[in-house]
Parts: sequence; C-alpha cells; structure tokens
Amino acid sequence: MIQRRDGNYRKSSKSTSKSQSAMEYLMTYGWAILIIAIVLVAFFSLNLFNPYTFAPKASPGSCQILRPNGPGSNLFVSAVGPTCTTNQIPQYVTSFDGQNTSTIYIPYFLPANEQEITIIAWVKKVPGNQGTVIRSSQAVGLDFSDGATAVRLFIDSQWGLDSSGYSDNGNWHCIAGTYNGTASTQYMDGNKLGSELYSNTINSSLGYRFVIGGMNYGGTGMIPFDGNIANIQMYNTSLSQSEITVLCNEGIGGAPTNLQNLVGWWPLNGNSNDYSGNGNNGVPVNVVFTSNWENGYGTP
Repeated sequence: MIQRRDGNYRKSSKSTSKSQSAMEYLMTYGWAILIIAIVLVAFFSLNLFNPYTFAPKASPGSCQILRPNGPGSNLFVSAVGPTCTTNQIPQYVTSFDGQNTSTIYIPYFLPANEQEITIIAWVKKVPGNQGTVIRSSQAVGLDFSDGATAVRLFIDSQWGLDSSGYSDNGNWHCIAGTYNGTASTQYMDGNKLGSELYSNTINSSLGYRFVIGGMNYGGTGMIPFDGNIANIQMYNTSLSQSEITVLCNEGIGGAPTNLQNLVGWWPLNGNSNDYSGNGNNGVPVNVVFTSNWENGYGTP
C-alpha cells in the first residue's frame, strides 16, 4: 500500500497488476474448466466411471448345463462353457416396461409331488414400484416390492412377507425365496429377511405356465415389473442360507450350483432360453435385451 499526501492509502500498481492478472487467468481458463466439468458430468451419466462398464462380458449361452440323457435326467449332469467358472457379467439383461405389455412366457410344468422350491434372481426395479419377477398362475412365484415387503414368495395362493424395513435405492439386488414344505424364507443380497410357517402346500397336480416380468396373465393378479431382471434360477429343493449367499456372491453372471436339483435357469442374457438343460425356453413378448445396464450393480 502507498500513503497519499492526504493521509489515505491506495493500492500499489503492483497489487493492481496482480488482480488484473488473476482476472485475465480466470477469463482465459474459466471456459476450459467449465468444459472439463461438463465432460466429466457427461462421462458420469454414461456410467464410464463404473468399473463394470469395461469388464469382460459373457456372451449369450457361453455357459449351460449339459444333460446327456435328456431333460429331467440327473445322470452325468455338468456345467459346460468358458464362463461357467469365471462368473463374468453378462452382455445383456432383460428390461420390462411396467406397463402390462412386456413379459416372458415359460411353458414349464411343476413335477408331480414337488413340495420344496428355491427361486433366486438378480433384479433392479424403478424405485417406488413393485413387480412380479417370476410366477405361475397358482403354484409358486417371487415378487420384489417396496417398504416392509421387499421379497415375497408365493405358494399356492399364500404370500410369504418379510419385515426387513427395506428402502429401495434403485440398485441391483440378488433376491431369493425358499420353501421347505412347511416354511417360507426370503433373502436379499445373501441376507435372511424373514421366515414364516405356511398353511398351504404346492399344488402340483396340474402343470402351470410361468411368467417372467409379471404381465397380468389370466387374471391372477400379477404386477407388471418396471426395471431389469437377470439370472433367474429355480431349484426343486430348499437351499440353505449359505448356499444362497454363495450364489449371490458369485454375482449377476454366476452359474447355478446344486445341479441335481436345478429345474430352470434363465440368464436372460440376450435371449429367454432355459440353460438348465431341461428345455423350458421362454417366449419373449415386447421385452428389450439391453447392454447398457451396469449402473447400480455390485456384488454383495
């Protein structure tokens, strides 16, 4: 600062010069900084910072179950394919519109006298909505919803409800429901949510066509699913919590375990085929197999 004759002070020309230089610097590089910020936001919106975006992806059918003696046979059953042990994430997942127009029909019939079941799937739904992941008209099914009923297992007109206090975050989740003949247990991301006794049993005297995505079929009260579904596995036994945890920890591209009890496997990786070797292929109706799905995904 420089003192003037009247006793007051004024800024030195050197200080003024520094301020002008700073302003010129901001004017010169401010636009560049703004452009960089816009580019970073664009990259983030395109999910380019997600490590799974550039991870190797399994092609459709790169792992499947081989049954040399035909569907339903458990003799020498094995998993074959280059991605059966690598658990690579899939190229595609299935997208449902939640408008009662998209679904996958599966002409699958429950074996006679089947009284145990496990259904496990990877799901990502639009927050605030609920929907049917997979369900037959009357026998069994699995739903994913909001609030205190995050995962619901359906057994012959009766729902199993948990009290997890779940709040949807719009991310991918591994959900499962098991039934051991007397009790239903629900899981999310390998964690047990709730268990309860059932008064009903599986009515398998008739065959039932399954539906993935919950389009209302035959007035059965299915709720259209709004979001993505992948890697549905169905077993004719009640898997333990440790087995459920292993399957969830394998990730969205994990292959089935307990092949002797596997009755259906729909990876939904580019098609609706059943890769369990039992031939229960689905028929897609207005579904989209999307490759841009990694946002919100991570293993438990």
